Amino acid sequence: MSDIGWDIGGVHLKAARAENGRIVDAVQIAAPLRAGLEPLIKAFGQAKARMGPARRHLVTMTAELADTFTSRAEGVERIATLAARELNGAPIWLYAGRAGFVPVAQAGAHIADIASANWHASAALVARRCEQALFIDMGSTTTDIVPVAGGKVIARGYTDAERLTAGELVYTGLVRGFVMATANRAPFDGGWTTLVNENFANMADVHRILGSLPEGADQMGTADGREKTVPASCARLARMIGRDAADANVAIWEKLAAWLAEAQLRAITDGAMQVTCAAQVSRHAPIVGAGIGAGVVAEVARRLGGRFIAFESLLDVVPEARAAASHCAPAAALALLASSIPMPLVQEAATN
Repeated sequence: MSDIGWDIGGVHLKAARAENGRIVDAVQIAAPLRAGLEPLIKAFGQAKARMGPARRHLVTMTAELADTFTSRAEGVERIATLAARELNGAPIWLYAGRAGFVPVAQAGAHIADIASANWHASAALVARRCEQALFIDMGSTTTDIVPVAGGKVIARGYTDAERLTAGELVYTGLVRGFVMATANRAPFDGGWTTLVNENFANMADVHRILGSLPEGADQMGTADGREKTVPASCARLARMIGRDAADANVAIWEKLAAWLAEAQLRAITDGAMQVTCAAQVSRHAPIVGAGIGAGVVAEVARRLGGRFIAFESLLDVVPEARAAASHCAPAAALALLASSIPMPLVQEAATN
């Protein structure tokens, strides 16, 4: 009895397989949509080969925001159609967040509910496990901050626009976050220097220099197309302040990277404080951390005085899939939330 959860993002496809309520595998595959849908089709082929057959597929997405599509509505419908084609052979349900699971044929009637609802899937599972918590999922591009109270998701926002205003969506990630968007100046050589407004380096470079980048987390190409090494990351970071790597030693570049990592951490901490001050969540409520940036979330929890709980510790998951289940939290959550779909409706999903 296997259910597979799918999280279709703008640059990654994530999948998680559950067997009898236990996560047994999860995987993240690069699938940048800026160049079109071919990378996603290829990623589906790779993921299906690894995940194997399923009783049913549960799908969520954020990829509708990709500029491949002229609108989010177009994105939702095209991605839903593609998922239905790629996953043909078992019933397929789209996660519509507050509206629950809906068949692919109803995607057009639930655009606003389906669009970028992956955060809601993870938070809904956390709400089943925790009476009160602040759920923070730091991925490669963004960070979700979701309050849970009374065993329910009590987010003020739902759409990306609403969540950005509420502080529940912070556009910074462990890998793809732009350095130029993380700060506008930084300390160097005893003074302050303005950062160059060019995509010369990203936060993967920062965390690679600091040794805080999990293995396999950076699946995208580098800003300059060169290698993913500490010296190469130092060279890219140096360009952010108009310099060459040879202008300073590695220890100096580590200090600059540490300051930028701190700036990113403060942005997430500020978002968490904004969310908790508006929600019925104690300032000392436990903080459930997920994503490739769970280590950063643990530091946020320490600063806010909340007990840190690893997302994967809330799941029944085989030991070898624990980290992947956290990195693919929405997909893992969907695979486990599938039990809430009444079985008599499965055939309906397969035929609609």
